[in-house]
Amino acid sequence: MQFPQDLLYTRDHEWVRIEGDVATVGVTEFAQKELGDIVFVEVNTVGETLQSGAVFGTVEAVKTVSDLFLPLDGTILELNSALEGQPELVNQDPYGQGWMVKVTLSGAADRSELLTAEQYEALL
Repeated sequence: MQFPQDLLYTRDHEWVRIEGDVATVGVTEFAQKELGDIVFVEVNTVGETLQSGAVFGTVEAVKTVSDLFLPLDGTILELNSALEGQPELVNQDPYGQGWMVKVTLSGAADRSELLTAEQYEALL
């Protein structure tokens, strides 16, 4: 299983790539394997400002529907539009083309709850 070193992770099995004041968020390889074949990603929060831990969308797999939790305070900037027609990208490339949303971070977003790749791997 991959744990890219340039990402931060949550205990809810999401990853975060922070570039300036924008964070890209997706689900980890572990999460997509646990969910199974992903058939739909729903995010109705584009443009909304949410707190860390808030539900920003859902991911539907053949066997379950799971909430997606925002790892940092911010405003949902963009949904990965490619997932509308190809939700399986989350399974095929969770750390690349399968990203979920981009978030404009609020001020000095608290990163203290995020895990390094090593910490996340130890969690599993």
